[in-house]
Amino acid sequence: MDPSIFNEVTFEVPDQKSWRQLAEKALKGAVFEDALVGASDDGIPIEPLYQRDSTAKVISRNDISPWKVVQRIDDTDPARANRQVQKDLEGGASGLAIVFEGAPNAYGYGLPSNPDAMAIALDGIPLEKTYLRIDTHPNSQNSANWLMEFLSRQRANPKNLQLSFGIDPAARFGGTGKLRVSIEALLASMPQSLAGFFALGVPGVLIEADGRVYHNAGATEAQELGAMIATAVTHMRMFDNARQPLVYSAPYVGFSISADQDQFMTMAKIRALRLLWQKVQEECGIEPSPAAIHAETSYSMMAEKDPETNILRTTIAAFSAAAGGADSISVLPHTIAHGLPDAFARRIARNTQLVVAQEAGITNVADPAAGSGGVEYLTNALCEHAWDHFRRIEAEGGILTSLRDGKLQERIDGMLELRKKAVGDGKHPIVGTTLYPAPAERPVQTLKADRQEFAEEVQSVCRQLKPVRTDTFAGASS
Repeated sequence: MDPSIFNEVTFEVPDQKSWRQLAEKALKGAVFEDALVGASDDGIPIEPLYQRDSTAKVISRNDISPWKVVQRIDDTDPARANRQVQKDLEGGASGLAIVFEGAPNAYGYGLPSNPDAMAIALDGIPLEKTYLRIDTHPNSQNSANWLMEFLSRQRANPKNLQLSFGIDPAARFGGTGKLRVSIEALLASMPQSLAGFFALGVPGVLIEADGRVYHNAGATEAQELGAMIATAVTHMRMFDNARQPLVYSAPYVGFSISADQDQFMTMAKIRALRLLWQKVQEECGIEPSPAAIHAETSYSMMAEKDPETNILRTTIAAFSAAAGGADSISVLPHTIAHGLPDAFARRIARNTQLVVAQEAGITNVADPAAGSGGVEYLTNALCEHAWDHFRRIEAEGGILTSLRDGKLQERIDGMLELRKKAVGDGKHPIVGTTLYPAPAERPVQTLKADRQEFAEEVQSVCRQLKPVRTDTFAGASS
C-alpha cells in the first residue's frame, strides 16, 4: 500500500455543537438535559462533555515531591500502637497522625488522652524524619504541650521537625457538641495560649480548619469548604484582634479535608480549597501563603457490608486526593466500620498510597487536572458555592456561633436526609450494600479493643455532628 494516500485523508475538526447534535440523535427523542445532564448534591449542573480550558493555571501541592503517606495512631493500647507505627514506617509510611480518644474522627477508639500514652506510642520513632500531626480533639492544646515536652526530652530540634498540632475549636465543638468555656472567652484566650508555640518557630501547622467532621456528618462538598473557610477566617480575625500580624500568622493555619470515591469532585474540592484560602488572604490584604492540606479518606463512605469494597473506595479517594494536590494523605483501613483495624487492614491502607505514589506516576505531573474542562468547571463552581456558604455562616455570627445555635447542623441534617432518600430510591447505588450485595457476609478480623466514649465533664452547648456511613444511609432508607 502506498503510504502517500494517507496524506490526502482529512477529518473534520469536531466541535461541541456537532457532538450534541449526534448525541440528541442517539437519544431518539429523549430530552438531552434529562438524560445526560446530572447535578451534584450542591445543585451544580454536571454536563456529559467539556472542552479543554486553555486559560487554566496550575494548582499544585506545596512540594512537587510525593505527598506525606500518613498512618493513624489510634489504638487504645499505646504499646501496641508503637509496634504498629514502627511497622508502618518500615513499610513506607512517612507520617503519623495521633488520634486521641474523644476526637471527632476517632470513631470510638483512639490513643488514651495523656502524655504517657503519647510518649509510649512515639518511643523509638525517628522524629526528624517523620511528619507528625495531632488530630483535632477536646484536649488539643494540652496535647500540643505534651508533644513539645516529649520532643524536648528527646532533644529534638523543633525547627528541624514537620509538625501539625491540629488545634480547631470549631471542629471540636461540632464533633463533640461541647466547649469548656464560652465562645467569647475562647477567642480572647487562644492567642495568648498559642504565643509560646509561635515563639518556638516550629515549621508546620499550629491551628487548623478541619472539614472532616462536617463531611462525615453528611455535608456537601461546598458546605464542607464553606465551614472550613469560615473557620480559617475566625482564626485570622482572632489573630488580628490580638494585634498579631496576619502575614506571619497565616502560614501557621492549615486544613484537613475529606476525600471520597467521587474522583473528579474530590480533585476539584481540594483545588478549590487552595483558591479559597488564597482569596481569604488577599481580602486580608496580605501576600497569600500556600494552603497546607491534609486529606483523610471519608468515613461516611465506609460500608459494614462486604468491607473489601471499601478498598476500592479508598483507592479512588487516595488517588483523587493526590491528583488534587493534598500535601499529606491518610487512608482509613477498610475494616474500620467493624472495629479497630488489625495489621493486615493497616498494611492495605498504607500500600494503597504507596502504589498510587510509586506505580501510578501521579507525582510526575504537578497538577494532572489543570486544563481539564470538567475539573476546572467543578473547581470554580465549588469556589462560588462554598463562598456563599461561608458568607451565610458569617451572617450568622461566625462558625462557632452558627454551631452554637444549631444553624449549620440544621442545613447539614437536611442534606443528609436528601442523601439517604437518594440511596433508598436507588439513585445513589452503593456497591456491596444496595448494588450487588454479597450472598453471605464473611467474618471480619479486628483488634480486641473496647469502644471509648468521651465522658469528660465539659459544658454541652450545641448538637453534635454525628458521623454516618454508607451502610447507615442504606439502613435508614430501607
